[in-house]
Amino acid sequence: MPIEKLKKYLDHYNIEYITIRHSLAFNAQRVAATTHIPGKELAKTVIVKVDGKMAMAVLPASYMVNLDLLKEQIGAKTIELANEMEFKRFFPECEIGAMPPFGNLYDMQVFVAESLAEDEEIAFNAGTHVELIRMAYADFERLVQPFVMKFAKARTA
Repeated sequence: MPIEKLKKYLDHYNIEYITIRHSLAFNAQRVAATTHIPGKELAKTVIVKVDGKMAMAVLPASYMVNLDLLKEQIGAKTIELANEMEFKRFFPECEIGAMPPFGNLYDMQVFVAESLAEDEEIAFNAGTHVELIRMAYADFERLVQPFVMKFAKARTA
């Protein structure tokens, strides 16, 4: 079960968190609505290829990745969205699209949108499309040590 690996990791570091079960949802915006968590506090994990290497872009559910801005911020030569076939082998215990934003557990760099880093708490998929973990952003940052930068923009209606 995917969430068990993550819980064991968080427990090892004495991190306070809660798990939230919800009805099946594949879209981050839908998960936010179903769980009554503001889209700004629900982190979604987008897998990108930075100069050919897999990395995580973590941003609020209500935002979109600006690949050009991310490329500029990190000084990459190339950056593109990874497709499912390219990244699913990195997350054998996770459902596709429900990867937790802990790149350190998957040997991936993690880039976090600065708008997400402003939140006191964040919630994110815990490896399935029916479970979230909610925890203090400060604890997440301490464990993952992401690069925080501006690369996301709010969705417009």
